[in-house]
Amino acid sequence: MNMNAVGIDVSKRKSTVAILRPGGKVVVKPFDVPHLSADFQSLKKLIMDLDGETRIVMECTGRYYEPVARELSQAGFFVSAVNPQIIHEFQGQGNPLRKIKTDKADSVKIARYTLDSWANLKQYNLMDELRSQLKTMNRQFDFYMKHKTAMKNNLIGLIDQTYPGANTYFDSPAREDGSQKWVDFIDTHWHVDCVRKMSLSAFTNHYQKWCSCRKYNFSKSKAEEIYGKAKELISMFFKL
Repeated sequence: MNMNAVGIDVSKRKSTVAILRPGGKVVVKPFDVPHLSADFQSLKKLIMDLDGETRIVMECTGRYYEPVARELSQAGFFVSAVNPQIIHEFQGQGNPLRKIKTDKADSVKIARYTLDSWANLKQYNLMDELRSQLKTMNRQFDFYMKHKTAMKNNLIGLIDQTYPGANTYFDSPAREDGSQKWVDFIDTHWHVDCVRKMSLSAFTNHYQKWCSCRKYNFSKSKAEEIYGKAKELISMFFKL
């Protein structure tokens, strides 16, 4: 029975396809398939008409491969999405050691890898795609949280030099848009002198207007507390 290895190098708007059989026999020379419905129908018919068992391999690079893998898998073909690093390091029989970086050369290399790894190929399924997306989103979320924590600590470090402890004045939870009362407060009152340069009465009125403008609840006792603490603080930098 013939073994048909279909190597597909996927890019943004097209895929380059090569089809080989054992011994390096070229069934179909590398050709481009635009990512259009009609062209995919032609590709599926070409693969379906091949004599023997057919396996399709592509690199799971970025997100471009996903619709291609899904389309061919749903058509009933054996599809495998392989880590691009594995393909990059592959040097199978008949694969030149010199590096030729073209879409056609890559599709041939993937087809050679398909033949070499025929029995060990893992069939693609939608759960693999979802799992990959979840892993990517989890990494992105983890990076965002670490970045957010670092930025928060940097902000507090700076504020400790001009308005020590201002970040502890409020314990209100973050709003739906991510804004927080203490951050908004130090955006306006970035230095302790922004508060204590006024009289208590003037600051109370100012704070009430600020709360109204920012849509926060106003508390006279909180205004008095903030003002009292401001009078006691010593900043590292003078407000010019």
